[in-house]
Amino acid sequence: MTAKIRLGVSQCLLGDRVRYDGQHKLDRFITETLGRYVEFVPVCPEVECGLPVPREAMRLVGNPDAPRLMTQRTGRDLTDQMLTWARKRVVELEKEDLCGYIFKSKSPSSGMERVKVYNGRGGLSGRAPGMFAREFMNHFPLLPAEDEGRLHDPDLRENFIERVFTLKRYREASRPKPLLKNLMKFHEQQKLLVQAHSQDKARAMGVLLANAEKAGVAEVSEAYERMLLEALRLQATPKKHTNVLQHMLGHFKKLLTADEKAEMVEIIRGYHDGLVPLIVPITLFQHYVRKYDVPWLKHQSYLDPHPLELKLRNHA
Repeated sequence: MTAKIRLGVSQCLLGDRVRYDGQHKLDRFITETLGRYVEFVPVCPEVECGLPVPREAMRLVGNPDAPRLMTQRTGRDLTDQMLTWARKRVVELEKEDLCGYIFKSKSPSSGMERVKVYNGRGGLSGRAPGMFAREFMNHFPLLPAEDEGRLHDPDLRENFIERVFTLKRYREASRPKPLLKNLMKFHEQQKLLVQAHSQDKARAMGVLLANAEKAGVAEVSEAYERMLLEALRLQATPKKHTNVLQHMLGHFKKLLTADEKAEMVEIIRGYHDGLVPLIVPITLFQHYVRKYDVPWLKHQSYLDPHPLELKLRNHA
């Protein structure tokens, strides 16, 4: 990649003391591990909409489909102030070339999902996204988004970061001007990666490009990006990965020795049964791709979709 990935992030997760109590919620995975590969665009809805630090705590109140943002002690209604700012801010963020966003979980402004919504008597009326998070996700419906709490789940973490890195690769492949040959080359390199999420989506994307000459390149590029992000949003599973690994093994049927093939089959079965992490068969495939020089596999992003140092495929 020619430039760092740009990620939006709730500012308190970077260690900035912008929370209502003057504290922060530093997340070291975000700042120290992921931060080596990305450039953050910090956002604190409360501070940016004009509220001080420290400030009175807030919560969502009323109908979960359209809650109000109220201060807890004095009952001050901050809904219009927050929404006016949020609707302007999401438009400004269009210029930041974001490849994803990490929200602060449980926040009445920045929680991505399941933030408590209270009724007028202090009980719960339901759950909803935070007020700014809702506006952001409505404005950027396909942009990869997670909160720092969900990123502790290894499968969700891998899915989010894979989507972010793939979107960055796509943008670099399709800019400054989308060309059909660039899109087709990109798709060829991402084919196995997409198949690990959805065979049907991968086929549909191939059909789109095969018929691209009947439509404008710009229209095809827009549709392709949408289909790519929709596909990657679907969770890859051991069963889907196993299908891809077995497909890859077919490229070696005339190259591997009997012992090498038997070992590969055993390792793939071990991964499928939850006995070894995905990194084990992937590492062996990388070895065989180099050893036997298999050109098509050599350029597949599936074998190297994100930095090895992130250890995203190391869990069984």
